[in-house]
Amino acid sequence: MINYNGEIQQTTPAISAKNRGFLYGDSVFDLVKYVEGKFLFWEEHYLRLMATMRIARMDIPNSFTLEFLENEIQKTIQANSLSAKPLLIRTTITRKEGGGYTPENQDINYCIDIDGITTPFYQNLNIPYEVELFRDYYTQTDLLSTLNSTNRLLNIIGSVFARENDYQNCILMNTNKNVVSFLDGNIFLVFGNEIVTPPLSDGVPNGITRKKLIEAIRKTNDFTLEERTVSPFELQKADELFLTNTREGIQSVSKYRKKEFTNTTAIKLLGKLNTLARLG
Repeated sequence: MINYNGEIQQTTPAISAKNRGFLYGDSVFDLVKYVEGKFLFWEEHYLRLMATMRIARMDIPNSFTLEFLENEIQKTIQANSLSAKPLLIRTTITRKEGGGYTPENQDINYCIDIDGITTPFYQNLNIPYEVELFRDYYTQTDLLSTLNSTNRLLNIIGSVFARENDYQNCILMNTNKNVVSFLDGNIFLVFGNEIVTPPLSDGVPNGITRKKLIEAIRKTNDFTLEERTVSPFELQKADELFLTNTREGIQSVSKYRKKEFTNTTAIKLLGKLNTLARLG
């Protein structure tokens, strides 16, 4: 399925009612950004997808190499004359049809979806961006919570809550009532020159942008970085809050409850992230 600026240029047949991703959420996925003929941080995205498939106990064909998947995506892009446009590409892997909770086999199918985006590199939009804690449900503090699977009911319910209450996003907590992430990205807090983000062991999504930004921060003398458990009481004490994901790169939060935030550090880090993307 190819979708560019809202216009469907090519569609696949309707999803089978027996599709395991449709029936059970038995699918995993990865999102990667495509700019000027290359995939940003492609090797990291591919390795994360492979690790996710292994954890999900899917059989990975020997032919499903980094070069094979890149070629499959490139063929899809070229067939739809989108090579010159910035794109966001989602690869979804699902087990083949058959079985109930116990699959009949571990073999896979894959689907490539392409969305057009308006900007080639990452940006930090200077817009009102108010967030709130989502307290109705919590994420688990285990390995499965770090994966990109199609079982996103918590994120969907939280996104509906945010829309109904005029928030731009919500912050998720785990069952220990500690901060985990935003609905659609990782969370970073800034305290002076110290930058803090929760560790993967708290159930944090294993974001590639998070990983690359941590690498960039640790190479600079301007800031220190700590991966540690974050209490929700720390949110209003921070100088800045921002999220990271593949689509936006970095997006600063402007307000959480009565606290309004600056974005000076996020702007500096954005430059480092874009440099990594160009060099990578």
